Amino acid sequence: VAPYQVAVFPLVRKDGLPEKAKSVFQSLIDEGFFALYDEAGSIGRLYYRQDEAGTPAAITIDYDTLKDDSITLRDRDSQRQIRVKMTELIPVLKIFLTGENIENLGKLINMKQK
Repeated sequence: VAPYQVAVFPLVRKDGLPEKAKSVFQSLIDEGFFALYDEAGSIGRLYYRQDEAGTPAAITIDYDTLKDDSITLRDRDSQRQIRVKMTELIPVLKIFLTGENIENLGKLINMKQK
């Protein structure tokens, strides 16, 4: 059993990304999620730490978030990622945490293109 349901990370610690990530983190807390905010390290290290802790979902706030108000939602088990609009985050995350396959919940990101 993981201590957290979801972790929230800014892609980098500048350009307003930490502030936006903290806002998303607070909205998750307000909705009753067991959430963690972390910005200490590269995104790969952040993911790895939470994978080791067993946190099933991770949210990354990146430059696209600032442009189109969408986030990256990552599944620990498959390491697959989807883009989700902020307005849909809470319901999508609730469904994901009940066991729904992440691919059924949003646009799958092709990591080879990134």
